[in-house]
Amino acid sequence: MQNGTQWATELDKLASIIAKLPLEKSIKWGAEVFTYNGKNVVSYGGFKNYFTLWFYNGVFLKDTYKVLVNAQEGKTKSLRQWRFTSMAEIDEKKIIAYIKEAIEVEKKGWKIKPEKFTPLPIPDLLRNAIESSHSLKANFEKLTPGRQKEYILYLNEAKQVTTKQNRLSKIIPMIMQGLRLNDKYK
Repeated sequence: MQNGTQWATELDKLASIIAKLPLEKSIKWGAEVFTYNGKNVVSYGGFKNYFTLWFYNGVFLKDTYKVLVNAQEGKTKSLRQWRFTSMAEIDEKKIIAYIKEAIEVEKKGWKIKPEKFTPLPIPDLLRNAIESSHSLKANFEKLTPGRQKEYILYLNEAKQVTTKQNRLSKIIPMIMQGLRLNDKYK
């Protein structure tokens, strides 16, 4: 996501529309997020080829005008985006209607239940390293199931043995520190 320099005028317009509704503004994940009773409702941002509004529980919206898209099919469960490529596409009445509906969704408490977590089998290379080091084993077990899964998937994605070994060498210090795989990018 860009800081909105390319779409500054358009994003200001979206912000002015959102400001007309009974939402509280906060900063989350480096972006303005508008909440109702502490629940995320809507946000906006600029990207290379479009700017967008996103509705955190957009999956529950009727989408009367068929404008909402799933940003990452197969990954994103609840969030839906309304993408724009020009100021002319911004229709204040339609946007307000969608945001009001999104507020009603929050009032009703509708949520997609998270899928039940199924642990992945630990790859042999990691299992051998864990079994040969009591401290590595203890630190791996302290990780949340989600963090363990990140490391397992990272190793499993590698095809060649040398790549797997290089990745193992990279993640052992991170596991020892209790870090997430991508913490270095924060």
